Amino acid sequence: MKKTLSYFLYTLLLAAIVCACNSSLDINKIYGFDLVTMPIPKKIIENETIEIRCELVREGFYKGTRYCIRYFQPDGKGELRLDDGTLLTPNDLFPLTKEIFRLYYTSRSTDQQTIDIYIEDSFGQTVKKTFSFSNEKGKEE
Repeated sequence: MKKTLSYFLYTLLLAAIVCACNSSLDINKIYGFDLVTMPIPKKIIENETIEIRCELVREGFYKGTRYCIRYFQPDGKGELRLDDGTLLTPNDLFPLTKEIFRLYYTSRSTDQQTIDIYIEDSFGQTVKKTFSFSNEKGKEE
């Protein structure tokens, strides 16, 4: 009886090992990411340009992942450029070619201004960062 029970347990263990193995590799393609920025001024005057230093921080690396940037401006009026001089238009996707980059925002308004920056990867994940500026109305401090 003991011998039969031990054969049964060995067979069950062997079946479990065979079922647990497969020939395909599990490759993780989707990794989380975030957009990290240096502190920026909270006040801006009309026609002033500020620099936003950005870094794309990824939890992992998959060679085929592509990143794009877009922005929306719910309050105020201004222009946003990439460090290569590309003028971004609201809600249009632009490819990001570097993980460390700079954005340049130029105020074109005397009102409160807000910009929402979205970074999207090729797998549909999105990170949103919001920046708000109050206007100095041309006063120098």
